[in-house]
Amino acid sequence: MLRLEHHTDTTRDPVAFARWLDVALLVATVPVLLLAGLPALGVLAGAAAWLVQRAIGYAMEARAKLTTDPRNFAGLMLASSMARAWLVGLTILAVGLAGEREDGLAAAVLVLAAYTVYFVLSLILRPKRKSSQS
Repeated sequence: MLRLEHHTDTTRDPVAFARWLDVALLVATVPVLLLAGLPALGVLAGAAAWLVQRAIGYAMEARAKLTTDPRNFAGLMLASSMARAWLVGLTILAVGLAGEREDGLAAAVLVLAAYTVYFVLSLILRPKRKSSQS
């Protein structure tokens, strides 16, 4: 019998929402940018690339946490980071070539803004390592 349980990560991780603030801000910003008249192709492609790479990163991190081999963990995380960077970079390039230069610029600026939020929050929310000298 299938049992559905209501379970949120906020009970284990009180800052779970903050870890996804870049995605929330992106989703809230896209309609505003489109209404402001920015190139739709660039804005939508940049947003899609960011969302896809974040989903890939989440899935790969969850998979990497299941491994007990540190080399396997590092390899999965490195492969994930490289693949995500290529995905975003090639998306921006493709949008710039398929559309106008402004489309590529809009995608690049949107991704850069999302990355800035993600990076700053990852530094702030980084778990503190326990000292081995304790």
